[in-house]
Amino acid sequence: MPISIFGFQALWSPYLLGTLILVTVLYFLVTVKWQHKFKAGEPLKKSEATNFILFVISYYIIKGSPIDLLGHIMFTLHMTQMAFLLLLVPIFFIKGIPGWIWKIVVEAPIMRTIFKIFTKPLVAIVLFTGLFSVYHLPSVFDTIKLNEVLHMVYTSILLIASIFMYWPLLNNIEGQHEMKNMSKLAYIASNAVLITPACALIIFASSPMYGTYSNSEMWIKAMELCVPSATLSELTLSGPELFSNMDLVSDQQVGGVLMKIIQEIIFGVILFRIFRKWWNTERTNQEEITKNALKEFQNRTHY
Repeated sequence: MPISIFGFQALWSPYLLGTLILVTVLYFLVTVKWQHKFKAGEPLKKSEATNFILFVISYYIIKGSPIDLLGHIMFTLHMTQMAFLLLLVPIFFIKGIPGWIWKIVVEAPIMRTIFKIFTKPLVAIVLFTGLFSVYHLPSVFDTIKLNEVLHMVYTSILLIASIFMYWPLLNNIEGQHEMKNMSKLAYIASNAVLITPACALIIFASSPMYGTYSNSEMWIKAMELCVPSATLSELTLSGPELFSNMDLVSDQQVGGVLMKIIQEIIFGVILFRIFRKWWNTERTNQEEITKNALKEFQNRTHY
């Protein structure tokens, strides 16, 4: 059965599209037209504008296109959606906001305390992986999917937690904690390890775990998150099997596998970039490092 039966609003989320367009216009007004009005304002860099546009486009594709609707029908698409939303979109967001705006935000009275606490590497990684793991517990997952307000609140908190998780790796704001390259490598590896149990629970389950994908009544109720209730009331639906040939267990397992693969690819790219930057820095400063090491050795032998 084609998903077009759910209507234009469910497929393309025009309200979200309109909101993102307004946010984009405001972004360029602040960073280009009005930036000179701010004491700390600086010209917008091409890389910042590119990353912000990528953030807007990727966010709309994930949450506003038919992918969002399909994520409520197939668990495979849901996990793919969550992987990109939590592991890729925050990177574009952090790198898309100019440094001078971030500096204003993180130095604001309340925000200063929030960032000081929640962007500490240990706190950030435990918070994100903990919220992610709890979210995919069957009872929690189904409860959140059946309540529009709870779903919006929890997923928003999870997205903010992912921003905090990436902050120690990506920020270059003066005064913010900056991790050394070795620490960054260990941080990414730890993150990958801590997410694994939640993925493994899904991958190796021998029966459907989530009622919002296996129980017809719960599934239809969960569909109200993206389909107007008036539209649903006009349709006669029995469950997600109408739109997919994949059985529920296979759909669930593939979803867990894809989440892990996407995570490994994104983290792998980040690790490669960190290592390359580290390697280039070491090569550039090789003579200086050798000179300092020799001087330190001479001082030790002198004493």
